[in-house]
Amino acid sequence: MANIQDSPLQVTQPIDGMGTLAPSGLGAKIFRFTRQKLLVFASLVALLVFFSIASPNFLEIDNLVSILQSTSVNGVLAIACTFVIITSGIDLSVGTLMTFCAVMAGVFLTFWGMRLSIGIMAAIVSGALCGWISGTLIAKLKIPPFIATLGMMMLYKGLALVISGTKPIYFNDTPGFSSISQDSWIGNWIPSIPIPNAVLIMFLVAIVAHILLKKTLFGRYTFALGSNEEALRLSGVNVNFWKIAVYTVAGAICGIAGLLIASRLNSAQPALGQGYELDAIAAVVIGGASLSGGTGTIVGTLLGAFIMSVLTNGLRMMSVAQEWQTVVTGLIIILAVYVDTLRRQRRD
Repeated sequence: MANIQDSPLQVTQPIDGMGTLAPSGLGAKIFRFTRQKLLVFASLVALLVFFSIASPNFLEIDNLVSILQSTSVNGVLAIACTFVIITSGIDLSVGTLMTFCAVMAGVFLTFWGMRLSIGIMAAIVSGALCGWISGTLIAKLKIPPFIATLGMMMLYKGLALVISGTKPIYFNDTPGFSSISQDSWIGNWIPSIPIPNAVLIMFLVAIVAHILLKKTLFGRYTFALGSNEEALRLSGVNVNFWKIAVYTVAGAICGIAGLLIASRLNSAQPALGQGYELDAIAAVVIGGASLSGGTGTIVGTLLGAFIMSVLTNGLRMMSVAQEWQTVVTGLIIILAVYVDTLRRQRRD
């Protein structure tokens, strides 16, 4: 297989770990990359300080655990979006796909009475299959990602309602299901640190995703798809295969998010899910990924997810109305995209 450097486009520099072509001033680029992550982390610290002053109850253990719990679902969804956005794609279906996977777990566990392990696999495999379909629509049929995933978003929402009969599916008869998200393995050993299992699962998914992006051929091609897809194609790489693979992996991760939220609620709520994609995409962009593709990190995405959760929780603690919380979220998304635009202009 020919290297990317050998393509007719004369791409003479290797692709670096961020997925962009490594410039001669690599030190300057690393400095900008590190500075960006420090700014995101500083923003998170600033929010924590502000809300702790504005609301005395903000730093209570129960509230901090609540923030971690809510971040686990959005963080896993954001990790799924990170893969797609790095390829310069977009996935608007992650929220309803999460719900569909939760419903599929309910079908296997509650309707058919199968073992917990089978229900878990059903959710993850369902997500992977749905991601494969989305990737095929985009790679093979050349449907723009925005349109393809918008259509799939409505499809998953409808299927979740049809399969569940428009009613929640409860997991009361499935021992151990709630422990996926609610119990605390760490809390059993250290009672003063009752971190929910969902948070541990989120970090485990993040570690695996980081390894995939940084240490494997899959990650290298994921970045290359967003950096210069045509150069990758001309170098002899099966671009369609790798693009479908990215959406398949993202779908499987959405299946994990479905398990987390269903375990947290002890039920699969078929009407839930729409709107989660906005928080997930915002977390990815806030974390430093570019909507034009080629850049993004799992660490940045997690920081962005924590920022979104802290902001939502803090506004709720300050008794800000739900509609104004939505307004703030929308403004943050616009600001994050604007910052990304400025960042790309400086890079160019």
